[in-house]
Parts: sequence; C-alpha cells; structure tokens
Amino acid sequence: MCTGHHFPRKICSRQLRAIRKGGEDMGGEGYRRPSLTVDAVATREVPTGKQVLLISRGNEPWKGALAFPGGFVEYGEDPEAAVLRELQEETGILGELNSIIAVKGNPSRDPRGHIVSIFYRVSVDPNSEPTAGDDAATAEWKDLAQINDEEIAGDHLDVIELLRD
Repeated sequence: MCTGHHFPRKICSRQLRAIRKGGEDMGGEGYRRPSLTVDAVATREVPTGKQVLLISRGNEPWKGALAFPGGFVEYGEDPEAAVLRELQEETGILGELNSIIAVKGNPSRDPRGHIVSIFYRVSVDPNSEPTAGDDAATAEWKDLAQINDEEIAGDHLDVIELLRD
C-alpha cells in the first residue's frame, strides 16, 4: 500500500494527487493545509507566586480576552524565529527558547479555520516590563493564581492549567 511516506529502499510508485471535495483534480495546486501559529509562554517568580506574561487580544476572534503573545508563522519563517518575533512585537520583550510545552491542532479550535499552534516556553528577563504592540491591546504580567478562566482566549486555558500543575 502506498502511504505517501518514503522509506529507505521502498519508494511509493504511485504519485498522490490532491482532489477537491466533489472529485475535481487539483493537479499541482497541492493539498489543503492548516495554518501555523506560535505562542510564547513566559513565567516569573515573584513574592506572591508565579506570574505569566499575557496580552489582551486587540482583534477578533476573542477580542479583549487574555492570551499568550503569539501569531502566525510567515511563509519561509522558522517557527522558533516566529515565536521570538511575535513576543517582541506584542510585548517589547526579548526572549530565548527553552522547549515546546504543547501543540494544539484540533481543526475546530479556532473560528478562523484549521490552525495548529505550537506553545513554546521562553525565558525572559524577569524584571522586564511589557509594552503592548502590534495587535495586542495590552501586555502585562498576571498572577497565575488570580487568572479567571473565563478571561482566557480559546484553548490557551489548557496551557494555563499545565502551568498551574
């Protein structure tokens, strides 16, 4: 069976073609693909406990809701570069990558369409003061224990819960 994957010494002899819903051959147009976004998850310890860096969204969907700084990966851009770019654009803070915390890709997770998001843990200067930029209405450090779950955009609450554990 041809799966489209190429294994050493076993190459698929049948060329796969993209077919539109309804049976129309798309030829060289390629396959439908989800969009890719990245989100920066930065935390710091303060005397009152753990804080997380969040923005309030300036645009729909979830306008006004709290979210991690992030956005779409541009064509030809490495997602690791994109998350640091988005962090700086939306908060004015420079960061360094640590690890991937989560990947969210449920096709119905975002009303704009099928969007896969990579949540990266990033290190930042704990004394940095965020300044909202780009499409962020506000940017601030929030006490993790004080975040109201209803304030959080989309499935970003899943990552907030991971940080609380």
